[in-house]
Amino acid sequence: MFGNDRFVWNRMLDMMNERYKNNKDLPFLSKFKLNYLLKPLKKEYPFLKNSDSSSLQLVNEFLNQSWKNFFKDKTGTVGKPRFHSRRYLKPSYTGKSIVKIAGRRYLYLPKLGYIKTSKTGVLKDVKIKRYTVSLEPTGKYYLSIQAEVKEAEKLKKTGRQVGIDVGVADLAILSNGLKYPSFDASYFEKQSRIWQCKYSRRRHLAYLLCEQDKNQKVLNPRSLESFSNWQRARKLKASYQKKAANKRKDYLHKLTTHLVRQYDVIAIEDLKVKNLQKNHCLAKAIANASWSMFRQMLEYKCERYGKELIVINPKNTSRICSKCGFNSGAKSLEIREWTCSNCQVHHDRDINAAVNILHKAMPNGQELAVVNS
Repeated sequence: MFGNDRFVWNRMLDMMNERYKNNKDLPFLSKFKLNYLLKPLKKEYPFLKNSDSSSLQLVNEFLNQSWKNFFKDKTGTVGKPRFHSRRYLKPSYTGKSIVKIAGRRYLYLPKLGYIKTSKTGVLKDVKIKRYTVSLEPTGKYYLSIQAEVKEAEKLKKTGRQVGIDVGVADLAILSNGLKYPSFDASYFEKQSRIWQCKYSRRRHLAYLLCEQDKNQKVLNPRSLESFSNWQRARKLKASYQKKAANKRKDYLHKLTTHLVRQYDVIAIEDLKVKNLQKNHCLAKAIANASWSMFRQMLEYKCERYGKELIVINPKNTSRICSKCGFNSGAKSLEIREWTCSNCQVHHDRDINAAVNILHKAMPNGQELAVVNS
């Protein structure tokens, strides 16, 4: 399935490149015309009949959209579509055929047959639009389903508002003084580093042995994939990385759902995460905290459950005293607590910033931007 999609993409792209190279004024082939070419292509290459026909049609649709993006781009940042490589492309394919619920714990997928799953109860009242089968580096296959569902029920109003300052040690610091720590991925990172070293050593040894077979002109030379120790190290390294990603995502889901249930108005700061990650001392910690994913989850959950998310400019939120409004200037990251020189109020740096964020988000505040309501 994966190879057939890649084969069709490369064949169609090669044909489109020839048309573009020979005459740029030739009419652009639409996805319908590309689909018309699938029939003679299947006759020439019978193995394509083993694929779900809708997945091959979606390949043409994606290729057509890539060319449209290239022609519409005026800035020169979008290049022409590229050929897909077996080595670097993530193995996956997408189909839009009918996925049937076969029994209590089984789904039926075209060309694949029955798939055991515990999610059939959730899928009974939804309309499945597309499905994607993918292979992870851990060696496990995953089925992702895009479905049309009913609108979620709005949550009850609590009449509470909160400002949130995000950090490294503590992911979310609330204006009411509560602090939620960042996800601790130290164990998984340690295990991943251990298996990364083993993976590198074993891969280098396997590469040397493969080269030795080639130089000695062995009748059946070994390939990298034939070394089980190297493959085991690769899968274990990937499994620890996947576990860390899954646990981090689960933690963020639980935290954001809790916040949306507790507060009607949530104010957060508009941070430029990519710019902050240029600081090499903090880049790893910022990536582990997943500020972007945290904000993204808050955005769509507030919209789904009828709550309001307000994003404000973070300028001076850590410099201004939340009590009297005096700006005491910039402070280094080592300073976690400080006393206002104007009103002598002692502040926790993060809680003070969260309170300032909430003040800016109030109706009379400045630099207000409502994202979802």
